[in-house]
Amino acid sequence: MTTPWGELALTRFPEDPRDRLRAWDASDEYLLRYLAQEGIPLSGTVVVVGDRWGALVTALAEHRPAQITDSHLTQEATRANLARHGVEPGAVRLLTTQDPPPGRVDVLLVRVPKSLALLEDQLLRLAPAVHAGTVVVGTGMVKEIHTSTLRLFERILGPTRTSLAEKKARLIFCTPDPALERPASPWPYAYTLPDGIGPASGRTVVNHAGVFCADRLDIGTRFFLEHLPSGGGGRRVVDLGCGNGVVGTAVALADPAAEVLFVDESFQAVASAEATYKANGVPGHAEFRVGDGLAGVPSGSVDLVLNNPPFHSHQATTDATAWRMFTGARRALRPGGELWVIGNRHLGYHVKLRKLFGNSRLVASDPKFVVLKAVKR
Repeated sequence: MTTPWGELALTRFPEDPRDRLRAWDASDEYLLRYLAQEGIPLSGTVVVVGDRWGALVTALAEHRPAQITDSHLTQEATRANLARHGVEPGAVRLLTTQDPPPGRVDVLLVRVPKSLALLEDQLLRLAPAVHAGTVVVGTGMVKEIHTSTLRLFERILGPTRTSLAEKKARLIFCTPDPALERPASPWPYAYTLPDGIGPASGRTVVNHAGVFCADRLDIGTRFFLEHLPSGGGGRRVVDLGCGNGVVGTAVALADPAAEVLFVDESFQAVASAEATYKANGVPGHAEFRVGDGLAGVPSGSVDLVLNNPPFHSHQATTDATAWRMFTGARRALRPGGELWVIGNRHLGYHVKLRKLFGNSRLVASDPKFVVLKAVKR
């Protein structure tokens, strides 16, 4: 990536030489170009929210910015990109969306996220640190910036306008108004599950901002809950890509002797899963881990993996995440252990499972979804 601060060689995480997706886009370039052309002072506290793969903080590393992200993969990509460019450890402060934000922000740079709720949550958390002199600039591709995006900046921080588009990217300029009366944060949000979905019926779900279907049970998860495997005997179970943790919590409710590991690459998701589990007073043992799938889980240590894999990486459609999850599950499962997957019919996960496990059985289906089971031989 060419920036006013030099040429940068950037990669996503995990690094894959076959991956043709870049670790930056035109919106990152537009923002950095604007900062340099306008001579924006960067000597104060610079905070970057939503940096996808660390491109922004790597370019601005000499100004010792803080990065706030919901993504474990983003943090790992950022560490690798900083190290690749010889940036000393600690020059960039890596924070998660669950960490307390800096107490004062002089320059706030926002890479607009896919989730409007996550943007709302982060702006509300940062608003007390923003002052009248804070420079606030958002960036995103034209298709990512909507009227609702601008209204959110205006409602929480102050008057907002946009730039002209360049290479299908746009900037957002916001003038902070310290006298603005800000709304109370609606996050985290809790609701009660419907009846007829097995052990989780009538139970409480807690969602932090940005978690998929934060205000209702999505139809895919509902279908999965209706067809979860039965059994007991203290199995070691993984809710892989756990989201708000409702699937793993349902397993723990059905089998109090089970040991359930909740894993997701989203800090918001794992916080939601832990809150959901605790809200239901589930007996038994559970572990909550932010990470890259089953990396770090010992081989042959798991009896059952439950998975609803994502098929998007930000705006890109890709099966790379699902494939990593399936290969990780095969490694972590004991002989005879099972991977249960729910997915849209058109994704063809049965082909991948047969290739990897040598078998795949259809457990349940409806016009939109399939539940598949693969057994490690």
